[in-house]
Amino acid sequence: MRRLTPALALGLTVLLAASHANAAPSHSTRDSYGTKATYAPGQNPRTYQRPPAGFTPVFTENVSRHGSRAATDGDDADLVLALWKKAEAAGALTAKGRELGPKVQALQSAMSAVGYGDLSGRGKREVHDTAVQMAKRLPGLFRKIAGDKEKIDVVSSGQGRAVDSANLYAAGLAGADPALKPLIGPTRTDVDLLYFHKAAGGAAYRDYLANDQRLASTLKSITDQPTTHRAARDVLKKLFKGDFVDQLADTDRVAAATAVYNLYAIAPAMSDESPDGRGWGMERFIGKRDAAWFGYLSDVEDFYEKGPGFAGSDITYKMADVLLDDFFDKVEAKRDGSSDLGAELRFTHAEEIIPLAALMGLPGSTEGVTQERPYTYADNAWRGAAVAPLGSNVQWDVFRKGGTYLVRMLYNEKETAFKAGCRPIARNSAFYDLDELERCFGRAEGAS
Repeated sequence: MRRLTPALALGLTVLLAASHANAAPSHSTRDSYGTKATYAPGQNPRTYQRPPAGFTPVFTENVSRHGSRAATDGDDADLVLALWKKAEAAGALTAKGRELGPKVQALQSAMSAVGYGDLSGRGKREVHDTAVQMAKRLPGLFRKIAGDKEKIDVVSSGQGRAVDSANLYAAGLAGADPALKPLIGPTRTDVDLLYFHKAAGGAAYRDYLANDQRLASTLKSITDQPTTHRAARDVLKKLFKGDFVDQLADTDRVAAATAVYNLYAIAPAMSDESPDGRGWGMERFIGKRDAAWFGYLSDVEDFYEKGPGFAGSDITYKMADVLLDDFFDKVEAKRDGSSDLGAELRFTHAEEIIPLAALMGLPGSTEGVTQERPYTYADNAWRGAAVAPLGSNVQWDVFRKGGTYLVRMLYNEKETAFKAGCRPIARNSAFYDLDELERCFGRAEGAS
């Protein structure tokens, strides 16, 4: 989440703020972690549908967000510890507040040891386990890849945690079937494909973030409202005595409470590094209702900056075309006989997964909002914890019978329907004819 500046304390867009003032978000505890939620497969693989008779797997491809990681910097811990030390010197710590400082210091030390922004132990396991599940899901495909000496291409954004995820995933596959090891290419970098929000194709998007006044006023009006200030005060008064909290400026209270929330949100990703390996207990320092509110604010930013955003505008997700095109290109090359790949494995970030989900119309990512009726949990299904948790992934498995190719999509390892307008081969089937997908995504010649 962005830290508030003093400017955010000046005025509100009354219409938008009023729509939120009495709306505590409906949530699950998982939702309160936003896109820092740790990964969990969405379906028991034993319940996957079987392909129709005669169809055998011939190709698979994915795009995955990196696994769980440490915070990208130590700023939140630094802010909380500075305030904690000031309160300690003033004798203004509550009983719970006295526990906070040592806990934050230990968590900060653990993140520093892992490396800010780098994969944690949990993140490494998430990536490895997802690779093993792919191998178990498609044993016939990987036997075919090994027997035919087909290649497995591995590509990343070039950022450290994505590169590490790619290498760990490849190692997981090779561990599941050693015959695959010589067929897995070295991890290569494609910034345009897997870091497009910072590449040339993201220029218009970056201008939107920097200069769109509708975006700026909407984020300000949603964030800087009485509910946020009440939640911030509630968070801090659990940790510091009332007089100490009251002496802080409004913006300082919100910044400090946001930092406490951010540590709460990242702590599960660092569970392996906790003293007992079971977790840090940061939920002790923020109430469920307050965590839910700050989680909602985190989702607000991601929804408007990366997700469906404003209805009638595709500026936040149009640039994901390059990634969706690559998915189709790889399957079409397999069908056309111009590819010797057995698998295509891609590793990236939330900034790519979230817009891809919106572009593809994946569950929860189908509905933009108007400026007059902004994003709320009550009115919109989008949740960062479901759309792009740490380790999130989209996978296409391809099956062939004669000249017919079927595609099954898994979203966070759950069989998932393609967008409205795409017709599966039978009602409630997870399988789609490639020709039908080309038609409904506008790739077929003459498609409407």
